Amino acid sequence: MAKATKKQALGRGLSALLKDPANDINSAEDKNADKVVGNIVELDLEDIDVNPFQPRTSFNEETLRELASSIKELGVIQPITVRKISFGKYQLVSGERRYRASKLIGNKTVPAYIRIANDNESLTMALVENIQRQDLDPIEIALSYQRLIDEINLTQEQMSDRVGKNRSTITNYLRLLKLDPIVQTGMRDGFLSMGHGRALINIENTGDQLDIYEKILQEKLSVRQTEALVKNYHATANIETPAKEETPKFIKKGTKDFAEYFGAKVDIKVSKNGRGKITIPFSSEEDFSRLQKLIKGAK
Repeated sequence: MAKATKKQALGRGLSALLKDPANDINSAEDKNADKVVGNIVELDLEDIDVNPFQPRTSFNEETLRELASSIKELGVIQPITVRKISFGKYQLVSGERRYRASKLIGNKTVPAYIRIANDNESLTMALVENIQRQDLDPIEIALSYQRLIDEINLTQEQMSDRVGKNRSTITNYLRLLKLDPIVQTGMRDGFLSMGHGRALINIENTGDQLDIYEKILQEKLSVRQTEALVKNYHATANIETPAKEETPKFIKKGTKDFAEYFGAKVDIKVSKNGRGKITIPFSSEEDFSRLQKLIKGAK
């Protein structure tokens, strides 16, 4: 208990130091910076702004209330991380759920680690820490990786080192962003798993991809069933349909003339070399005699 009290007192002492304009800390070289950076400080919640780089865009209200209840009972076990943006003002780097839950129960302060960093470093820290520690959905993780590529210019190899993930894993996440937005939304809402998404990526036609997506939802297909469905889709699509040969114009005209003359549907087939055959159907002996007379009469 004595240790906890001492730790809390230290945090409050540092809070007072940060509110002294004469000791404003803006870089690691400033006086007293070593007392703040890396230590836990009790910060006023009203002095902390939400991080615009936060990859998580939605928070489950039920789990947030559960976390708030836990904080009310046990306190914030894991401090949030912030960066200093000006005198007495901070911005979240990670820990937005703890920040929101603390506000939810009416807390005025929150334990925090303070870092001094530029925007790129803050973005990198926020994305990397969230990818590793937060329960993000696959699309949020994919978007985080994409932002590291677009805004920090990290290669997939560099990201692999930063987040401790295989390059192939990162590639699989990034490929999810090629899915139709409707399918991506389904994944974010928890209707599909990453396994479903990876299977659907292999359907390039948007209309077909959405049709299969609807089938997955309606029939509650597992990942394996979805993979089998996609495999069957490709197998069917790859069956070569024999090309329909264009009937020569003289055959089309001749077929019509024969049909009118014989009063029956005459079938004429012709090969590529010009050779062919004419088939004239008959329905009875009398019909056969009628056709015979027409042929004799044409002589």
